[in-house]
Amino acid sequence: MKKWTIDAAHSEIGFSVKHMMISKVKGSFTSFDAEVEANEEDLNGALIDFKIDVASINTNNTDRDNHLRSADFFDAESHPHITFKANDITKKDDEYELTGDLTIKGITRPATFEVEYGGKGTNPWGVEVVAFSAEGKVNRKDFGLTWNQALETGGVMVGEDIKISLELEANPA
Repeated sequence: MKKWTIDAAHSEIGFSVKHMMISKVKGSFTSFDAEVEANEEDLNGALIDFKIDVASINTNNTDRDNHLRSADFFDAESHPHITFKANDITKKDDEYELTGDLTIKGITRPATFEVEYGGKGTNPWGVEVVAFSAEGKVNRKDFGLTWNQALETGGVMVGEDIKISLELEANPA
């Protein structure tokens, strides 16, 4: 197994959630780090540990971002990081099922991601890079993110299910 570092300039952690029951709002976290020790062509037994800076949330709307950082949602002042630590990886055909402990706002719950190995290449500076894509879904209420607002037309302002997507490029550590 090799140690890898995430190339943040070529990686993204994104999410989407239903807004007003009819559309989706998307966002990302722009500051994150990970410790990864893995054989890129066979993730079985990999050690994966992510740390995301909550204050780096970006939905392209300053007021909404500030609200998401507040105690109504992530409470970034008291809980500055979201973490994920893998505890099981199972190969399924051409993909992997990655399960681990996701901690948001001080609450830890299991979360599962479908991971696809994108491949390996050499960048223009002669450094070997590998790429992965991952997708998962969590219920925000399971992590104490319960703020909402009822709509006059029925339904609520913010959906419960959060879709998480990661596009990761990594270099040898």
